[in-house]
Amino acid sequence: MAPALDLLPRRTALTETALVLGVSLGASALWSALSLLRKLTADEGLSGQVTSMNQSVTPDQPWLDLTHQLVGIGLALVPVALALHLLARQHPHPARLVGLDGRAPARDLLQGMALAATIGIPGLGLYLLARALDLNTTIAASDLGQAWWTIPVLVLAAGQNAVLEEVVMVGYLFTRWREAGWSPVTIVVVSALVRGSYHLYQGLGGFVGNIAMGLLLGAVYLRVRRVMPLVIAHWVIDVVAFVGYALLVTRVGWL
Repeated sequence: MAPALDLLPRRTALTETALVLGVSLGASALWSALSLLRKLTADEGLSGQVTSMNQSVTPDQPWLDLTHQLVGIGLALVPVALALHLLARQHPHPARLVGLDGRAPARDLLQGMALAATIGIPGLGLYLLARALDLNTTIAASDLGQAWWTIPVLVLAAGQNAVLEEVVMVGYLFTRWREAGWSPVTIVVVSALVRGSYHLYQGLGGFVGNIAMGLLLGAVYLRVRRVMPLVIAHWVIDVVAFVGYALLVTRVGWL
């Protein structure tokens, strides 16, 4: 039987989560809101504007560009290390506490792939509909050119997104907000709203779609108590989006 956790006081738990969000995805939410405001006040409609992701920094210097990409991916994972470090004050194995481990690889993979299909296919339809209704920008999921390292970096970037979002937004926040006395419904809804808000830079379609994704993933986590299936699902979705875009953008007109 796992030892009982020494829970943080409610105020301390809430302050800590606010600070962790402030140096990670909460800050991204504020910048995303400002980005959407700028786009909404532009002369051109949302669907006519392009949101570029995974952008090249020094396209004329491939090795330096690769270094920029890898450093960016590494630094983006620092909040994950911070969240696990903070959880370690109450639990000797914080990664195991949130289910970020290899104890059930087959089950995690099966659940993750099922979640990816459940989220990814409707998500693509929602994106196309939102863009047709001028509620979303056109997403350029990769702007790294055709360097030899483009695909591996996109796969790593997808993994970074998955680990950062699912460990912080679900594993860490669900633990701390539960300690603060929040109900499971409140935790799932607030986490989903924050998830949607840091995707506002994409447009209103991205906001709504990611809220729906957050509600589903939050509900699944409450049931399985493991973030690994969520990480796998998120990673697969982003790999398909990033790599698929890079391979098909010159071949498929509707992208």
